[in-house]
This record gives sequence, C-alpha cells and structure tokens, in this order.
Amino acid sequence: MDPVIIVGAGPVGLTLALALARQEVPSVVLDEGPGKDEPRLARTVVLRADTTALVERLTGVPLAEEGVRWAGWRSLRRKQVMREITFDDTEPGPLHLAQHVLTGALRTAVAGERLVKVAVDSRLDAVEQESSGVTARTRGDKGTWWRGSYLVGCDGPRSTVRKLQDIRFPGRTAVERHAVAALRTELPWTDEALIHRMPPWRTSGPWAGEVTARPLPDGAWRLDWLLPPGSKDLVTPELLVTRVRETLAGWTDGSTPPYELLDTGVHTVHHRLARRWRAGRVFLAGDAAHLLGTLGTQGLDEGLRDADNLAWKLALAWHHGPHETLLDSYQTERRAVVAARLRAADQVLPLLRGSGGLRALVPGSARGHEALLTDGHLGRGPLGEPGGYAGSPLTPPPLEAEVPVDTPPGTQVADVRVTAEDGSFVPLRERLGRGALLVVLIAPGTGVWERKHWVTAGIMPRLAAAVTALPHPAELLVAESYPGAAAHTVLLVRPDGHLVTALNGVRPADLYAAAEATLGGPARREATVGSAST
Repeated sequence: MDPVIIVGAGPVGLTLALALARQEVPSVVLDEGPGKDEPRLARTVVLRADTTALVERLTGVPLAEEGVRWAGWRSLRRKQVMREITFDDTEPGPLHLAQHVLTGALRTAVAGERLVKVAVDSRLDAVEQESSGVTARTRGDKGTWWRGSYLVGCDGPRSTVRKLQDIRFPGRTAVERHAVAALRTELPWTDEALIHRMPPWRTSGPWAGEVTARPLPDGAWRLDWLLPPGSKDLVTPELLVTRVRETLAGWTDGSTPPYELLDTGVHTVHHRLARRWRAGRVFLAGDAAHLLGTLGTQGLDEGLRDADNLAWKLALAWHHGPHETLLDSYQTERRAVVAARLRAADQVLPLLRGSGGLRALVPGSARGHEALLTDGHLGRGPLGEPGGYAGSPLTPPPLEAEVPVDTPPGTQVADVRVTAEDGSFVPLRERLGRGALLVVLIAPGTGVWERKHWVTAGIMPRLAAAVTALPHPAELLVAESYPGAAAHTVLLVRPDGHLVTALNGVRPADLYAAAEATLGGPARREATVGSAST
C-alpha cells in the first residue's frame, strides 16, 4: 500500500511521521525547505506533560534536558504578588524550550527511521485524489509526482493543502502582538516563569500593560511585552533595548544588571479555525487547521495532539482498510476541542484587554483575572486544559459495569506506574502510541511480586482471555493504584491515551462493546464534544 504523504516538516508533520512509523506505516514528508532550521531563541514552545511524553517516546530524547521545566509561577500586578505556584514531581511544571531544538530532535529521529522519507526542496503544487489514493505534485528542481494512500497538510497558517482543497479559514487577525527578546541575564527568580501586569516603572504609554518572562537553559530568558491593542507601530531595535533595560532594572535593584541580547522578534497571534479538517483522503493538522495563542495558550501543543489523535486512526485504516466513522472522528474530536479553547479565549479577552484594563475592574476582581491568565499559561481550566472527547462518535454506549474514576471518560489518563507484559515497571504513557488498545487492571499489592507469580492467579486468566478476544490488538497492563479507582477496576485506554471507560471487574461483554465502539463500531452515545472542563 502507498505511504501517507505529509506536507510540511515542522514539529507537527515530523511528529505525525514518527507516530505512523511506530505503527508500521510508511510516510513521505514533503519539506519545502532545505531540511534544517535556523536557530532562533526568540521562537520557543511550551509543552504540557502529555505532549512532552509524546515527543520523548517518539524521539528517545529526554526533553527536560534540552529545555527548562518551570519550578514555579508567579503573577504580579504593579508591586503586588497576586499568585505564586510551586511545582513538584506530583505536579510538574510546563516545559519551555527553543522550537529549533524540538524540531532538531524530531529530525534526528526521522533520519534514523526506515519508514520515513523526507523530500527536501519540495513545494506542493497540486493534489489529486480518487477512491484508491492521493497524488501530489511538487515543483522546483526536484519537482515530481508522489503517490500516497492519504495526505495530511501540516504546512502551517498559509497551508497550500488547505487552499487546494478550498477549505475556508475564518477567524480574527492580529488578536495580540508581542515584542520578544531572548537574552542571557540573572534575575531574582531562578527557573520560575512570571507575568507582570501594569509594572510600576511604566504607568502610561506603549508597552505599559504586561510583560512575561520564561526561563530557558544556560541562564537565558524569553521576555514578551504585550503591545497596545491595534498597534501597528514598528518595534525598532532602539525601542526594544530601552524596554529590556527598563524591565530588568525594575525587577532587580533599580539598576540594569549585565545582560546579553541573543535574539529579538515580534510575535503576532491570530485566531482561526478551518471549516473542515478532512476532505476525502486529505486531512489538516496543526497551524493548517487552527491558530490560537492569546493569553498564554499554546497552538503547537494542540498541533501535537492533532498528530497523536490522527496517527492511530490512519494506521488502523492503512492496515485494515478505510473506516469512515473512525477517520471522521478526527475532525469531530479535535476541531471541537480547539473551538472550545478559542471560544473561552474570546470570552475572556475583552475582560482582560478592555479599554480600561485592570484599572476599570471592580475592586477585588483582579485576582480572578490573574487566575484566568495563569490557567492559560499553565495549561489549566478552559483556557489551557487539554480537551476531552466525552461526546466523540467513538464513545461507547452506557455500560452496565461502568464505574466512575477521577479521570472522566474521553480525557487523558493519569501517568501511573504499570507492570508491562514482560514484567517491567514503566510509566503508562510509555505504552501509548503503538496502535494497540490498553487494558489496565487495578490490583493493589501486585507491585511487590514478580508478574509470573500472579499472572495466572485470581481474575487474571479470565481478563487475559477477554483481552485476547477483543476486536483489535490490546496490551494487558497492571497498576497497583489509579486515582479514584477501586481494586479490580479495569480501564480501557485508547492508543492516544484517552480513557474509554472504567469497568467494575472483568466484564468481557462490556469490554468488547467498548473496544468495538472505540474502533468506530455501531454503538453510539449522543453527546457534545468539548473541553475537559465543560
């Protein structure tokens, strides 16, 4: 069967290629560039725990060593500390790293992957599709025709794939603009990110409202100054240096500490959402499908979730033939989640960016608004929390043995320690992305015994037989505990880490029905897909 054609060699396209290869699906990545990325410290990404784990298991690179995982977060307003949060192993902070470092790790992994071919200097010119596959034409010195089973446009905001499929991309332009500087200096906060609103050293004029600082490795920081609404003023080097010196002095003892300016730029945030994410055998992912990023939200984080969601569905269709319900669910699930985040940002934005700013708010409301900003930056609440698929067309019908746990159906499972089939102890997230369903038995006390001593005891043989009989390959794992789960609870988990259901004990019929629905089977439950917090 023909490979999957991926248009675009950014983080989303490369992640999708590796995720497909992990499931034995070949791909061709059409890269319109030369195959390498310019180092830019002013262009960084913030990854949550689940997307960090996704990239690490695909690349084998410990990303925490390539970036900085925030030790804490603080919000300031004028001279007052409004909120302080400290992270630890039970609740790790977001990971901040330069985007070229992330892309470099993905490119290195792709270079060693036999199932991925990267065609550099290959700019897409045309796409033709029929019932049996897709043909893509590239132009330039290496212009040629490429034949594929499916095609995924991961080619950014100006997506050629989206335009060739005549898919509308409505939304708002220049919702926010930020002046950005990457510099090396010493601040009073080590490895802590912060947002400072209405800093006391500037009470009027441009750039007076907000500045964010996020640490990078080797003593470097990324600073972002929110530019006035509607401002189209040119950010000159002289003006930027003035703001750097003024901000650093305000955060220290009143005099500017030594610093080394590493990179600068202007970051413009747009809010857009493609009308369709699928057109036959053609799909959109990442910035080609959506743009978001105001109030600290991270568009790339959502793009990586697009790739994770789509990969296992394309792999199943590639190996076993098209399954329209399963493929359609990609758009249904992912578009609804991103739309919910965009709506949340659009609802909050007027409150925080109104003409009067925080000075126009009623007394006592400032802390609530700081909390909203914190949610966006830290991946919490409706602004930043990873979305759930509780109302997906893949959701099983009501099951007699279904029981509640702390993870609602459709949301990401907790990363508990599990015993794998070979007897090793591994984080649950390490078993994701292999194309198999995961069945997790909660069995307290098993962690102190080798698997061989209990794998044939109690309910294990009956559960193993039920797992073997499922309509799709599944891996049986055992955990000593899971948040909110009683002993002998059985969890069914999708290949992308979202909980399908939790069952009270070994219930083969219910387990089979849930697995069948997860693969796009006939069983359905009417609901609305949205964010995990709604």
